[in-house]
Amino acid sequence: QVRLVEAGGGLVQAGGSLKLSCTASGFIVVVNTMSWYRQVSGKQRELVAGLTSNGVANYGDSVKGRFTISRDNAKNAVYLQMNAVEPEDQAVYYCHARHFGGDYWGKGTLVTVSS
Repeated sequence: QVRLVEAGGGLVQAGGSLKLSCTASGFIVVVNTMSWYRQVSGKQRELVAGLTSNGVANYGDSVKGRFTISRDNAKNAVYLQMNAVEPEDQAVYYCHARHFGGDYWGKGTLVTVSS
């Protein structure tokens, strides 16, 4: 059974840093495309960052240069390092996996930014 569990959300001051984690079970992250999305209430879920199985990362325009997606194969986990956080980054962040053509989501972790 595929399962994604996010952690690391919380309150962060504007300009500060936060690191989110996504621990996977039921599949191996290294052979799948893993992504982080975020959603603000009333708005569509948007891609924040993605990491392919061969290590190619892509980022949403609003986070380029500030956020970094990474993977720890030994821990079967994916991370999102958030630096220079802005008030506009406040959202629920979701981990996503594309596994054998199926889409899997975690329950999300809330990031709140204080200005």
